[in-house]
Amino acid sequence: MPAARWFDGRDGVKAVVVRGAGRSFSAGADLTTFAGPRHVSPRDAADLGREMADAVEAMRAVTIAAIHGWCVGGGLVLAAACDLRVAAEDARFSIPEIDLGVPLAWGGIPRLVREIGPARTKELVLTGRRFDAPEAKAAGFLNRIVAAENLEAEAQSLARSLAAKASHPLFATKRHVNAVTAQMVGTARSWSDADGLVTSLTDPECAEARKRYLASRRS
Repeated sequence: MPAARWFDGRDGVKAVVVRGAGRSFSAGADLTTFAGPRHVSPRDAADLGREMADAVEAMRAVTIAAIHGWCVGGGLVLAAACDLRVAAEDARFSIPEIDLGVPLAWGGIPRLVREIGPARTKELVLTGRRFDAPEAKAAGFLNRIVAAENLEAEAQSLARSLAAKASHPLFATKRHVNAVTAQMVGTARSWSDADGLVTSLTDPECAEARKRYLASRRS
């Protein structure tokens, strides 16, 4: 959240590239962190992801997600909060939350419905199946797919082309589109996502589902 506000304080920043370090864009959230530090309640800790996604989406600058490797769960929500998405050919996606015994949170449901529609959102979230970059683009989630070695250059080129445009129409277009989609599928109702997360982390059936999923990943 502070990083998003930092960019908002720089008048000359018109485009920001969001990317992951290492082998993947994001492997998603670590469920053990929802316990939070002692001075933070479990509910507040579970709500940090929603606050992060909201802060990225509310940034004045146009945000570009540069996706490589795995983009999983909460990482996919972060990508959905960005304005544009460019992916490497090797990008892979999954939403394993239900298999982990938790609902997809952080405003992920309305954001996915907004980007790919309700039926496909239900299928991908309910099944948790993996899908690749061509399927993600066909669904409308990605703007471009490029060779892995060209991802950074492509994202930077797109950012530079946006930065060369006049600020007023650039930012006005982003806000206009966001205002229209907020009327269709708003994210404001996602304030309660953290409650669903906290409940699932204390539910015995959800805990068993989590154990089975983690055991299957180790085998």
